[in-house]
Amino acid sequence: MSSLALPTDTKNLQEGGDSPRRMPKRRLPIVSLFAGTLGLDLGLEAVGFEIKVAVECNRFAVETIKRNLPHLPVIDKKIEDVSTEEILDAAGLKPGEPVVVTAGPCCQAFSTAGLRGSINDPRGVLFREFHRVVREARPRFFVMENVRGILSAAIRHRPLAERGPGYPMLSPDEELGSALALIVQELATLGYSTLFDLLNAADYGVPQIRERILFTGSRDGEPVHTPEPTHSRAPGGSLRAWVTLREALAGLNDPEPAFRRFPPGKEKYVKLVPPGGNWRDLPKGLQAQALGGAFTSWGGRGGFFRRLSFDEAAPALTTRPDSKATMMCHPEELRPLTVRECARLQQFPDNWSFSGGLPQQYIQLGNAVPLGLGSALGRALRKAMRAKKRMPLGQIRCENTGLLERLRKRPRTILNPARMRKDQTIEAAREWLKGQERSRDQFLDFLSHDHDGEA
Repeated sequence: MSSLALPTDTKNLQEGGDSPRRMPKRRLPIVSLFAGTLGLDLGLEAVGFEIKVAVECNRFAVETIKRNLPHLPVIDKKIEDVSTEEILDAAGLKPGEPVVVTAGPCCQAFSTAGLRGSINDPRGVLFREFHRVVREARPRFFVMENVRGILSAAIRHRPLAERGPGYPMLSPDEELGSALALIVQELATLGYSTLFDLLNAADYGVPQIRERILFTGSRDGEPVHTPEPTHSRAPGGSLRAWVTLREALAGLNDPEPAFRRFPPGKEKYVKLVPPGGNWRDLPKGLQAQALGGAFTSWGGRGGFFRRLSFDEAAPALTTRPDSKATMMCHPEELRPLTVRECARLQQFPDNWSFSGGLPQQYIQLGNAVPLGLGSALGRALRKAMRAKKRMPLGQIRCENTGLLERLRKRPRTILNPARMRKDQTIEAAREWLKGQERSRDQFLDFLSHDHDGEA
């Protein structure tokens, strides 16, 4: 069993959950796939689970795990080269014995065949391998997390410049959200009762506004529900205010801060940005110069030359806090957040060390799941384990009506601004959009039925 010294800002990982006397006598075994630096799994451990094996092929992440948990079995291979039997043997478990299989596979790329045939993009292979291990290991629960972008990802990407009047209509697998529809349909074939939702880690005491899509499956139909929030942007009643950056970094002892300095060409702009601001706070005459080609682009650019505020929750941690497009500059100093400061945002123990050079350490931290979110999920699983009610197997459901409504209203595709299209008339764009398939309606209809594990 791993032993962790939690930093000040993670003392509340067990808050809102079971009291110590109700923690299970036998810690509940986890099989961690695509383990990374184990953020999700360490959060689960804090509420009574135990990591039994980690599968991870990134050498820096593997070294990080071994450095901090030297007794944990780590399978240092690509998951497609690892059999489920090898994974279970390393964990000392048999099929049906894992309580949780956790995973964060990259799911943004699929062929139209999905699991029924080949998956062309290497990123799509990972979801197939997760599906295989769950099917063969038959854990009591699975937890699969991913970025918010999976909600709108297409199975097959059509470049923006090739959409709109003058180009062929979109096929169903080019529609926004078609990848999510495929994931949901394939998860149904496992025969689990599965819940999916979009959770904001800040609502669970994590000091950053970080949204993740989570799929949680129950083999026996135990009723898993979305964890109850403990914090809110607008606190009231039992809900506390979001944890601020100041609170997250309180008491941090970082005598040799590790960070990458901004190049002089970036520093001259960053020093003009106030706490909580970004490129929009630069003098008007400098904005185009600072952003370069991005100045005339469109879409979200809030991360450009961004300086954090001590009095707010941090934005989602990035893998490049020193980049001008995903910058996370210290509120008062002219530098990005240090490695240890980033670790605090993800709620890793202060004694947890990271391997590799600065770029690799930033990547490991930026890709991790905050420990507090893992603990919230763990409490939800343990609550489901005590319930007598059972949910229908083969059912995929979402209890978040607001999310379902947003999915229902989501456009089928996005077009370049009119100034960037060959035919710039509104009428032509409307006519082109009118002919598109509506696979999202089929997806939403799929959610409203039970499937009993059938394809």
